Amino acid sequence: MPQRDLTEGKVSLHLARLGLPMVLGVAGVISVSIADTYFLGQLGTEELAAISFTFPIVLTVTSLGIGLGAGATSVLSRAIGSGAGSEAKRLATDSVVIAALLSALVCGAGFLLARPLFSLIGAEGEVLGMIVGYMRIWFVGAPFLILPIVLQGLIRANGDSVAPSLIMVGGAAVNVALDPLLIFGVGPIPSLGVEGAGWATLGARAVMMIAAFWVATRRDHLLTRALPSSSEFASSARKVLKVGVPAAGSNAINPVSISIVTAILATYDHQTVAAFGVASRIETFATIPMLALSSAIGPVTGQNWGKGERARSRRAVRDSFFFVVLCGLGLGGAFFFLGGPMAALFSDDTVVQNLARGYLAIVGLTLGGYGIVITASAALNSVDKAVTGLLVTMLRSFVLYVPLAYGASILWPSWVVFAGIALSNMSAGVVVWFWTFRAMRDRGRTGEAVLQAA
Repeated sequence: MPQRDLTEGKVSLHLARLGLPMVLGVAGVISVSIADTYFLGQLGTEELAAISFTFPIVLTVTSLGIGLGAGATSVLSRAIGSGAGSEAKRLATDSVVIAALLSALVCGAGFLLARPLFSLIGAEGEVLGMIVGYMRIWFVGAPFLILPIVLQGLIRANGDSVAPSLIMVGGAAVNVALDPLLIFGVGPIPSLGVEGAGWATLGARAVMMIAAFWVATRRDHLLTRALPSSSEFASSARKVLKVGVPAAGSNAINPVSISIVTAILATYDHQTVAAFGVASRIETFATIPMLALSSAIGPVTGQNWGKGERARSRRAVRDSFFFVVLCGLGLGGAFFFLGGPMAALFSDDTVVQNLARGYLAIVGLTLGGYGIVITASAALNSVDKAVTGLLVTMLRSFVLYVPLAYGASILWPSWVVFAGIALSNMSAGVVVWFWTFRAMRDRGRTGEAVLQAA
């Protein structure tokens, strides 16, 4: 198994080498959501509201794959750092098997529960019908989403982010190319509307899974055909899920909290929901450098932690925090001047445009705080402190984000809800900065113990 050593040389250079290719990869993945929003926005406000309703649930399911990928990346990077080559292959292979089993369960449950699930968060009428048609196709493709995420995490744990980035860009290109053909129809292809976006996504995921399997098996030889004993598989499962379950929960918390805030905003009107969906997608696309860094920090901190180089792991976290703060300030300035034109790209409705512009202007400058939270969570997952990673995410989402949004919605207009979101980002960023370094100084304490001490 070829390895790429991240325990020697400058930490900042490793972060840049792994993070820069992932900027392109993450941009490719997020461009799919942007493209869906753009093309469906041409059909009308109801179609735009429909796809906006799906965003939190799509992120929640994706979080399962990201969590399993984080578990696989954590155990594999630490095994590589400690020099345990044979154990690394066993852990990588069993991670893929676990992902296949869990994604099959998600596929079945999501297909059957799509209608009651979206009714629960406020969708109704024709909008609900569009959502159900789209999400049933989306859930069928869940295994083709989760498995590539885990496989790409294994490849990154081995020190390569270029191949995962190319896979992500290739899948995104297929998706964006299929979107207009299936949404609007052309020649013998009928117009499928919202469901067309679902079929485009399914086709792109199949391409990504084939490519990821090829790299992991044929090029990097990360997987083994040897069958494990029951005790070996149980041991692998414990190690992967010890990180994967809290990491999945950590990644799911943000979209769940977004779903709750979407339901809160639905008490205003569909235009407010559509504006929130547009602004959230623009915000996600703009934070690509932060997301790319969060995918790069795991292999760096994990390999160094596995080798016992804890000071290098902490240095990687420190450098990352400084970067996301500067990045957030730059984004805030850009949103202040360009938020209106950006929103106009996705909707002709002036009310939707004005609300989305207001969100970007108010929340933009505080995105550095959000970046600290996601970067800290990724770093803590990689050093086997996933419970602490879960807790810092809960702090931002459930202690600050949702309560502040709900409290503002009771008496005030929607822009005050946006101000509550901004306050949650700032407060969480300050607390998590100090909490993370305290957790990484004391290896023997659990996330719960650190929380009590804090």
